[in-house]
Amino acid sequence: MRLTSLDVFRGITIAAMILVNMAGVADDVYPPLAHADWHGCTPTDLVFPFFLFIIGVAMTFSLSKYTEGNKPSSAVYWRILRRAAILFALGLLLNGFWNQGIWTFDLSSIRLMGVLQRISLTYLLASVAVLNLPRKGQWILAAVLLIGYWVTMMYVPVPEYGAGVLTRDGNFGAYVDRLIIPKAHLYKGDGFNFMGDPEGLFSTIPAIVNVLAGYFTGQWIRSQPVQSRTSIGLGLFGVGCLIIGWAWGWTFPINKKLWTSSYVVFSSGWALLLLAACYELIEVRVMRRWSKPFEIMGLNAIALFVASVLLIKILVRTTIGTGKDAPSTYNWIYQNFFASWAGTLNGSLLFAIVTVFLWWAVGVLMYRQRWFLKV
Repeated sequence: MRLTSLDVFRGITIAAMILVNMAGVADDVYPPLAHADWHGCTPTDLVFPFFLFIIGVAMTFSLSKYTEGNKPSSAVYWRILRRAAILFALGLLLNGFWNQGIWTFDLSSIRLMGVLQRISLTYLLASVAVLNLPRKGQWILAAVLLIGYWVTMMYVPVPEYGAGVLTRDGNFGAYVDRLIIPKAHLYKGDGFNFMGDPEGLFSTIPAIVNVLAGYFTGQWIRSQPVQSRTSIGLGLFGVGCLIIGWAWGWTFPINKKLWTSSYVVFSSGWALLLLAACYELIEVRVMRRWSKPFEIMGLNAIALFVASVLLIKILVRTTIGTGKDAPSTYNWIYQNFFASWAGTLNGSLLFAIVTVFLWWAVGVLMYRQRWFLKV
């Protein structure tokens, strides 16, 4: 069984990821296309957890034959480990690409963690959990991870800071990351200054639950008829998660960079609502013409994401002209073709939209050639 609505959901997510990544390079950007500075949640903050949720839903179908009384062989675990290792390696490639030169990787200071690294670890750990725990055990694990993370972050004291300090350097997750990861390999941007990482090791623990939430959702969908009542059920679950996440946020603030437990539940609620809409339109009402562009992008999501990040780095690192005042290729294109007539905010948005269309065209070419790059 293939869930076309899931491919479309994945395509919407990768298009949104390319959009916000490109728009975020500019100095001026519309607030919904930027991450919340700290506590809070913008539409941009939902893109990453959506991808984890989608991985979980897809796992329902890819691992189904191994979770219904048929124990997986060692080859299955090796295949999962291989996929996780490739994703982690791709993340390191993106982190190290063009630090000094185009093919020069400074291994002494490369950032260890990142988006693909978190996807790698959560996929690996969630897969092991669903292959070895009964359904009730999986739910208990999800609850333990969320509640345990909350209690630890709020009540375990950090040396020199104390307990419940949710700053970039004072939170317990950053403290654990500093103990495990050498300082030179932590994140230096966004005010972290090598004192923590927004995709750190410790904060990856609750992110596992985003994948498990997708897995639970996929299991439920497989047991339901293709009818509007299934879409309504997804929507109701989504609203419930939004309410719980919002309420939890009063004591443990919704925060993407800390990946708080309230953020996990809140973002899963939005993922359920978007999946419900895709499911109703595509599976139930069979309205698919609008969704084909997103489906095409969803079939090569990782390839398009990696290529788009590499392109951004090239545009930012290369210059037009020579001399110390030579603008980067990105700024030259942005200023001359977009900001000069549309203004800064509209210019950054239009540049990002054009970039999404560029990668959609690449996706169409790959689709027509039947090139589906998977890890």
